[in-house]
Amino acid sequence: MKKILKFLQGIENIIMLVTFAIMVFASFAQVVNRNFFKLPITWFEEAAVYSMIYMVLIGTEIGLRDGTQVAVTAVVDKLGGKFRSFIEIISKAIVVIFSATIFYSSMGMLQMQIRTGQTSPALKLPMSIPYAAITVSFGIIAIVQGAVLLLMILNFNKEKGAK
Repeated sequence: MKKILKFLQGIENIIMLVTFAIMVFASFAQVVNRNFFKLPITWFEEAAVYSMIYMVLIGTEIGLRDGTQVAVTAVVDKLGGKFRSFIEIISKAIVVIFSATIFYSSMGMLQMQIRTGQTSPALKLPMSIPYAAITVSFGIIAIVQGAVLLLMILNFNKEKGAK
């Protein structure tokens, strides 16, 4: 399981690196063009926006994995041992169910985009590519957070069995 999680983390990192590079290049080129060359190049902004979409959605999983997402923990912090672990498992299960639901729903939307063949205005890119960001990111979130949930449940059972 750790190999799969490591592989998915590698994919996330590659996507983040590529989309960040595209976003920085496109944004910089757009500013330079607007201020110096004044050429009618419209695809810079579109490329930057689509890159940001991928970065935000993949970054969501990275934040969930690292525990850097904003969370309200005032009540959970006051709870003790087993009950706190149980609440964290319930919370993680909600994230997994939500992510799996969005993943499943987004597959239909992505199939519709592929069937219609709609393209973006400036890049003439199939709109299925930007829409795939939802499917890819929530698929990864569901898999990774599901694995984390499984590990949390196994650790909870070990703690419960040890006492």
